[in-house]
Amino acid sequence: MEMQAVQQPVMPQLNRPAPDFTAKTTQGEKSLADYKGKWLVLFAHPADFTPVCTTEFSAFATRAEQFKAVNTELLGLSIDGIHAHIAWTRSIKENFGIEIPFPIIADLNMKVANAYGMVQPGASDTSAVRATFVIDPDGILRAMIYYPMSNGRSVDEVLRLVKALQTSDEHGVATPEAWQPGEPVIVPPPHTDAEAEARKDQGYEYTDWYFSKKTL
Repeated sequence: MEMQAVQQPVMPQLNRPAPDFTAKTTQGEKSLADYKGKWLVLFAHPADFTPVCTTEFSAFATRAEQFKAVNTELLGLSIDGIHAHIAWTRSIKENFGIEIPFPIIADLNMKVANAYGMVQPGASDTSAVRATFVIDPDGILRAMIYYPMSNGRSVDEVLRLVKALQTSDEHGVATPEAWQPGEPVIVPPPHTDAEAEARKDQGYEYTDWYFSKKTL
């Protein structure tokens, strides 16, 4: 008896164009092209009216202005319908006093979820896992974060990551673990023996030829 192969999710790739989409949302039809020129955080949740998702959406909502301040838009998604989304956001406002200012994709046909690898057979065949995608102003996928169904993600970490990516792009540097704006950044390592030898005299916070920091 032949065993049926488990269909693996299609996974988008970092530093490649993000999968295109056009979808119905709580704020009308939205497409990836609508966000050209801005950073976009696209994030999925398993279902409306679930407690962990409620905490995450509340956190995204209360930080929406901080994302906007760094040219970043928010876009939620779940495999629920428009009316479920509307009822849930109204419930959040009524029970928690938090208004959800960003649109939520109604992905009943799972088209966007499948394109972004949000449906994970090992976790759920009918819901999108807690996936977060950071897309840059040119539509390039720059970061992906996946969380299990049982544990909420850190919205502060998503905001920190966006700021770190923007800093790396603007200044051609890397950022260390848990970096926050204003802290020293990592200078790219040299590529020749001569450059390595000269590195300690270039005015950086020098530890070794491959590890130097500077303050922007």
